[in-house]
Amino acid sequence: MAPVFSHGDLRLYILSLLAEGPRHGYDLMQALTERTGGTYSPSAGTIYPRLAKLEEEGLVTKTVDGRKTVYEITDAGRAEVTAREGDLAGIQAGLADSVRLIADEVRGSVRDAMRSLRADLAAASRDEREQAQKEPADDARTRSREQLHRADAAITEFRGRARAELRSHVARGGELTASGVDAIESALRQASDAVSRALHG
Repeated sequence: MAPVFSHGDLRLYILSLLAEGPRHGYDLMQALTERTGGTYSPSAGTIYPRLAKLEEEGLVTKTVDGRKTVYEITDAGRAEVTAREGDLAGIQAGLADSVRLIADEVRGSVRDAMRSLRADLAAASRDEREQAQKEPADDARTRSREQLHRADAAITEFRGRARAELRSHVARGGELTASGVDAIESALRQASDAVSRALHG
């Protein structure tokens, strides 16, 4: 869910970022993407007109540093940020909610994938036991080796999917919290336990 900057919110948020220190336009776009967990990626056509307006209002100044134009907040800009601290806190809370939603989605995806893997392994184990009852020992061992390759392939595929999803989330600027990793580790332990139960149950 992308955070929605209502009228004036993006302008104020840009000012708050500049209050942290001078930035060039691309740096502001990156900061917005990172602070929103990748749910909002503004274009140059969105950022630069607002910077130009802020400059007209005397809230920021710009200087050319080599090939980059650096924007810096003025005293008037800082005064506006200070005067609207309540509004800014509301914006920050909304963005934090969006980042938490993304983390929840990642944890949910991992849990769903683990449940699917546990079900597949349990079904494979049941099939294996049923087949073993019908076949001589040598045939059963051959069948087990075939199923082992199948299980290995399923685990490798899941590992690749999970790693790709996590890396993509972080690459988009999303937050990966310690509690999120704890939840993933817990889900993996549960999956490991389910594998043992499926094989020995």
